Amino acid sequence: MANASLNTTASSSDNTAESEADACTEQTRRALLIGALVTTTCLACSTQVRAGDDPPGSDDRPQKGDLLVFSEGDQEGKVITSSDLPAGGPPVHAWPKDPKTSVVRSASRLNEILIIRLDPAELDEQTRARAVDGIIAYSAICSHAGCPVTAWVKSDVGDKEVFKCMCHNSEYDPRAGAQVVFGPAPRRLAALPLTLTEGSLSVAGNFVGKVGGAQPG
Repeated sequence: MANASLNTTASSSDNTAESEADACTEQTRRALLIGALVTTTCLACSTQVRAGDDPPGSDDRPQKGDLLVFSEGDQEGKVITSSDLPAGGPPVHAWPKDPKTSVVRSASRLNEILIIRLDPAELDEQTRARAVDGIIAYSAICSHAGCPVTAWVKSDVGDKEVFKCMCHNSEYDPRAGAQVVFGPAPRRLAALPLTLTEGSLSVAGNFVGKVGGAQPG
């Protein structure tokens, strides 16, 4: 009887061990399958991300020789000519475009530009030096909190129209280097020198001044 009991106990232990081994094997198999699925999913996501990447140069700051194209509206992507700009405004929003690669530098919002045509006689000396036929260009990003500058309205502190950021009401006078004339903005908008190339507007140099909003702290 003792031997029978020992045999029964041994058999029960063997069965338990086999069950535990089977369970372990099943868990390992499931873990491997889940791992494979996760890896496949990640690879697919990675492929999609790479496929959606912006082309090289699209987030570079405007380069000398870049053409300027409309960034919005029915003419989006079209090269801007001097005839596209009405005298006295309103401004148009633009992106720089590499004329060699046709890459539009729209991957960074800091590259959006305001272009406006004003009477050259109204421009101060430094502003006139960066303009061409009264056409001047500035960063479209407010220097206060980095909001887009979208409005062309009569100033709250004068009788002339100015650029205005509607987030916190900062105003800039484009005739005087986009200096701040009202609101909390700490500095003027960065200016972009221009030239005309066969009637089309192009970049004549780097931004003059800092682009973007003030950093906290």
